[in-house]
Amino acid sequence: MNTLFLVLIIVLIIAAYSIILPPLWRTHEIEDAEFDQRNILIARHRLAELKEQLQAGVLTQSLYDEQLVELKQALGDDLDIEPHAKKTPTQGRWMVYVLALGIPLLAGSLYWTLGNPQSIGRVEEITPVGSGMPDSDAINKMVEGLAAKMKANPNDGEGWLMLGRSYKVLQQYPKAVEAFGNAYRLLGDKPDVMLMYADALAFANNEKIDGKSAELVFKALEMEPDNLNGLWLAGMSKAQAGDFMGAMLLWKKLETLLPPGSDAQKETQELLAKVTSQIPKDMVLPQADSTPQAATVSVQVQVSLDKSLKKATEATDTVFVYAQSLSGPKMPLAIVRKQVSELPLSVTLDDSSAMMPQMKLSNFETVKLMARISKSGNAMPQPGDLIGAVEQVKLADKKIYKIVINNKIK
Repeated sequence: MNTLFLVLIIVLIIAAYSIILPPLWRTHEIEDAEFDQRNILIARHRLAELKEQLQAGVLTQSLYDEQLVELKQALGDDLDIEPHAKKTPTQGRWMVYVLALGIPLLAGSLYWTLGNPQSIGRVEEITPVGSGMPDSDAINKMVEGLAAKMKANPNDGEGWLMLGRSYKVLQQYPKAVEAFGNAYRLLGDKPDVMLMYADALAFANNEKIDGKSAELVFKALEMEPDNLNGLWLAGMSKAQAGDFMGAMLLWKKLETLLPPGSDAQKETQELLAKVTSQIPKDMVLPQADSTPQAATVSVQVQVSLDKSLKKATEATDTVFVYAQSLSGPKMPLAIVRKQVSELPLSVTLDDSSAMMPQMKLSNFETVKLMARISKSGNAMPQPGDLIGAVEQVKLADKKIYKIVINNKIK
């Protein structure tokens, strides 16, 4: 907690006490004249009421005269009464001790129990003292202060996220990459963290989403298929790789999830128009077939691993078995995830294992079957993955196809 904050709190408490406590502590004197003036005022009000009642006909003249005499006698008696006390000491001095001691103690204990004293320092690191917008030197100084704090406390994942965002605003992308990398290491596979890390990697790589950044994006999207930022970045990655059909499918889904008429949806629609114009006219997006025959389309696959590659794998490595279209986007039409420990294995690929409703097995007559072992568990092929394939499969043949994983991606 910084000194300025404590000084401000103390000044405010003193100011409040200077207003509240003196009246409670002082002895209140009630002079004799105060009693006389009060009785006279009451008598005047009563006299005014009697006159109004006489004029309104509520009282007769004789009744008015009688009550007037009684009023004068009562007032005379009151004025003759000797006052019992000159001073009346207040009975509220105990409140002074309660307010002066009890309230600060109670407030302090509640703050330390329920509050977050560290947030004061955290705000200071990102908010300048004083009015007006900070200049670039002030911002840089604050970010440097946060960076120094993170070096002293390197296990604060949320702090690394804040530092990464700060560096990204300053367009210091290599430093942002390092900060987000530390956050990812500490916080683990959280889609939002992975996407911020991927975005920083892309900016540090001339805004190209490939390699490590693409791996993070698609891994996050696999965990949260409807993540808006993930769909955006994944579509951009596909478009940069020349897979315009894949980009279109991802951005089509993004368009349906965005608020209708929003700026984000309009921008997505502009991107969709651009990538659609890049798709050859003879490449028509397959439409979903709702006929009963479509639902029965499936292919049985048996997968095994070449003996020469067994030493290059571990039992917990991920095995992807999937079908791809022979042309167009490389997004799997159907995919099943297993582990090396289950090899050799048999799986059935059908529409229930489709990744997207627009791209599923029953929309195609001929496909390519693939099996891939990934140490990272990422759906995107990476150098070092082991792979096997059957290049052309007619789904109508209803055969059992065998895939031997016998190659390595370089």
